[in-house]
Amino acid sequence: MDRPSFLIRPEEVESAAKQHGVSVLQLLPLLVNPAKSLARPPISKFSVVAVGLGSSGRIFLGVNVEFPGLPLHHSIHAEQFLVTNLTLNSEKHLRYFSVSAAPCGHCRQFLQEIRDAPEIRILITDPNAFRDAAAEDDDGDGDGFVRLESILPHRFGPDNLLEKDVPLLLELHDNRLTLLSDSDLQNVGICNGHTDSDLKHTALSAAKRSYSPYSRCPSGVALVDCEGKVYRGWYMESAAYNPSLGPVQAALVDFVANGGGGGFERIVGAVLVEKKDAVVRQEHTARMLFQTIAPKCEFKVFHCYEY
Repeated sequence: MDRPSFLIRPEEVESAAKQHGVSVLQLLPLLVNPAKSLARPPISKFSVVAVGLGSSGRIFLGVNVEFPGLPLHHSIHAEQFLVTNLTLNSEKHLRYFSVSAAPCGHCRQFLQEIRDAPEIRILITDPNAFRDAAAEDDDGDGDGFVRLESILPHRFGPDNLLEKDVPLLLELHDNRLTLLSDSDLQNVGICNGHTDSDLKHTALSAAKRSYSPYSRCPSGVALVDCEGKVYRGWYMESAAYNPSLGPVQAALVDFVANGGGGGFERIVGAVLVEKKDAVVRQEHTARMLFQTIAPKCEFKVFHCYEY
């Protein structure tokens, strides 16, 4: 099977399944190995792929991404990439996913931010990784998928900290934010064909979609590459705090998925929008990330407030 793209439309999914004589669910694990070349693990040299089916019928890919010169906790896990890919494409729910290696505890926890997470079905293609869970899950599918609950049976998640009506990770968010001052709305400088205003408003729009119910500190990032293409991402929190994914990593998922395979040095401009006095601030971490992976990137920070 040819190397798949990071998003496969429903009609392409049906066509591929028919071509290979399998069901759509059986197609998911078949896409795992061909997608390993999309991963970016320069430190571990261990490629991980997650292939998920959304409620829209689209298939999404996630891969692990590592950054030489940065602490390991800045890495993006394949499952986090997958969920970020879902959010960037406004997918409402993850139904099934197949992954090349057993999800670490970090990723099992991150997945809990999705509504009805215990019922998400998972298949691990490593033949030795999932035998016990499959044997214990009485409600497993005939295709080998079992409930996520079977590998995280006593979960801690949004139900422990949030009210029942709070929108969860894949659900619509519209944080009521605006830029802090009139001066922040002005065009100041040009970055590869884009005014600061362009990038600020992209980053502000991203911050409005930020999933930050625990800290209430939304933030968003906009990137521009050397060809003038813009990418965006927003902060996504976990009830366990540490598995939270920063807005820069989320924007880098957009860059990896839609940037044509180029290196991070192609990023020439970046804007972060966050609250000025936030108890969780992204500026210093974002600055360190860009200085390391894209040293020529012009990085600017603008502040917002809720209205």
